[in-house]
Amino acid sequence: MRDALYGPTGFFTSDATGPAGHFRTSVHASPLFAGALHRLVSRLDAALRHPPRFDVVDVGAGRGELLTALHPLLAESLGSRARLTAVELASRPPGLNPEIAWRPDVPDGVVGLLLGTEWLDNVPLDVAETDREGRARRVLVDPVTGAESLGAPVDAADAFWLARWWPLRSPGDRAEIGWPRDVAWADAVSAVRRGCALAIDYGHLRGDRPPHGTLTGFRAGRQVVPVPDGGCDVTAHVAVDAVATGVGRPYVLLRQRAALQALGVSGARPPLDQAGTDPGGYLRALSRAGAAAELTDAAGLGSHWWLLHGVGIDPPLSDVPGHP
Repeated sequence: MRDALYGPTGFFTSDATGPAGHFRTSVHASPLFAGALHRLVSRLDAALRHPPRFDVVDVGAGRGELLTALHPLLAESLGSRARLTAVELASRPPGLNPEIAWRPDVPDGVVGLLLGTEWLDNVPLDVAETDREGRARRVLVDPVTGAESLGAPVDAADAFWLARWWPLRSPGDRAEIGWPRDVAWADAVSAVRRGCALAIDYGHLRGDRPPHGTLTGFRAGRQVVPVPDGGCDVTAHVAVDAVATGVGRPYVLLRQRAALQALGVSGARPPLDQAGTDPGGYLRALSRAGAAAELTDAAGLGSHWWLLHGVGIDPPLSDVPGHP
């Protein structure tokens, strides 16, 4: 999985179109998403008492789409205090705003907001399956054909994580062993000196794990067999409760629908009588409502999880109903 995504010919490092050419995320769906994050930044800036430098660090930045959308908003509200950094293993895309820094690792000493938007689902992991004797064994995959077989039993670290977070109960049950994601997120959060770390991703909780796992592939907008040959995205949902607990800090866990609504994104249609008095405004409001509805759709993007950790401040959105 690591080679298929991030190797020399990996999906994320060698495809010039980037993720946007293959699947639609909240970042690509509507500028309303960036607007909501900008309102979160404004709240954080006030909570931090307007520091002389406010960092916005986007981990797994794709081709810099989110920071590009945030740049003019932050330039207006924060001015020269804003520092935007994209963290991505792919090469810096041509034409990216020069005020957006580009680097392969998370910088230390972040004061502000660290983001991981649909990043953790692409942190490489192993898959385990229970054999007929009830042993959890690694699933091996041919990187060319995608043919699967069972390998050796999982090691002690894997077995410990599975027992706590994803118990395998019956022959044929599968689990994605998520501790590499727990470690990756904990390391990222440790780079924040003051502010907030926010992970946004699709995922599940311990009481609702899918018995056969979620590993899949995407290419050109279509779901495909996850053959790890570099030709498609290879992704698996995130065990968000394990990731949250691994940081060792207070956290808030919300569905995107609730989080965006708390940040002013509503899919409510404008009043119909506006069409007669202000037809142009009505059409614009109707378009915004449609985009907001996509972002907050409980069966789609709205079902994504928002995991927020406060560092030196209380976790943002703590007062929003829905934290499990």
